[in-house]
Amino acid sequence: MPEFTAISLAGDVLASATYISLSLWSQEPGSEGLSGSTAVKNPRHLTDGLVCLLEPVVCVTVGRFTALHRPDERRWLNLQEYQSKKLMEECGVAVQRFYVAGTASEALEAAKRLNVKEIVLKAQILAGGRGKGVFDSGLKGGVHLTKDPAVVGDLAKQMLGYNLSTKQTPKEGVKVKTVMVAEALDITRETYFAILMDRSCNGPVMVGSPQGGMDIEEVAASTPELIFKEVIDIFEGVRDDQALRMASNLGFKGALERQAADQIKKLYDLFLKVDATQVEVNPLGETPEGRVVCFDAKISFDDNAEFRQKAVFSLDDMSESDPTESEAAKWDLKYIGLDGNIACFVNGAGLAMATCDIIDLHGGKPANFLDLGGGVQERQVHEAFKLLTADPKVGVT
Repeated sequence: MPEFTAISLAGDVLASATYISLSLWSQEPGSEGLSGSTAVKNPRHLTDGLVCLLEPVVCVTVGRFTALHRPDERRWLNLQEYQSKKLMEECGVAVQRFYVAGTASEALEAAKRLNVKEIVLKAQILAGGRGKGVFDSGLKGGVHLTKDPAVVGDLAKQMLGYNLSTKQTPKEGVKVKTVMVAEALDITRETYFAILMDRSCNGPVMVGSPQGGMDIEEVAASTPELIFKEVIDIFEGVRDDQALRMASNLGFKGALERQAADQIKKLYDLFLKVDATQVEVNPLGETPEGRVVCFDAKISFDDNAEFRQKAVFSLDDMSESDPTESEAAKWDLKYIGLDGNIACFVNGAGLAMATCDIIDLHGGKPANFLDLGGGVQERQVHEAFKLLTADPKVGVT
């Protein structure tokens, strides 16, 4: 292993990574340390850590730490769009009619079976930006609209088995194994609705806005008066008056108000059923035919509830993930590959991002984002080093 040269940088982290890293580094010839963080407001039982540079290419950052504890057993669950919609369907939530296909012939058959005016064909990968993505087959776009069912098979043939590259995938893209063939619906009006856990309320809250189909943070910043909130009593659930008031605030009128209120209550049923921490629907739309439909949804799950959500967590598909990211996840490490040659080994997501920024500011290019998190053990630190040194982009000498 190359020698270390220690440098100082602020950062407040938990103990295990720091302690284990120090014990490993102390065995390396030429290693030396400088005092680390001084930012902790309550300094009881804290010890200074290190920030080390593995010359010339691995930046290792650790700060002050507290008592050792066992690492959390966690998975980072990601579901495909069709999987989320199936969960919604099971709770009676209105979504577009759809089928899932693994071959071009299945996609064509699904399009015929739908028997609708317009069809949307969506490549299923765990990444955003599909609409503007590019396949290595030459096809542009991972989302296609058509009124001719006959062309669905040809489009699917150019998607399935090929890599789709988007702004959120590795450069080589992600192989598409399934496509979703769905009913394309017109939307006359888009709203935003979410149920999420709010610590300030000690429970779930509903958040809604009549301005949907866009980033809710932008709405909150520009027109905060258009953000509506309802605190949910966990013993009562969503009351009828709350659901109707939220539907009214979202701008639904007449019979659509009652319909939207029913959808809101069913979304809360889903929230409880799957142990979600967030169910976000954007947009919750209104169609010309007078339907309230959940067009797109993001569901976040409580990882601590995996023991009673075996069916949901079994849907997690790690096969399309970057191999290094998948290996990191096995050891409860948060890793994202980047394009540079300076590998980063950091404890704390905020500090990891700051480290990447500092490297970039001084003309370097980070090869990765790697957050150890709190409470790691020696084997995890060892595996993290293996991941970093196995990266051919990292110029270790």
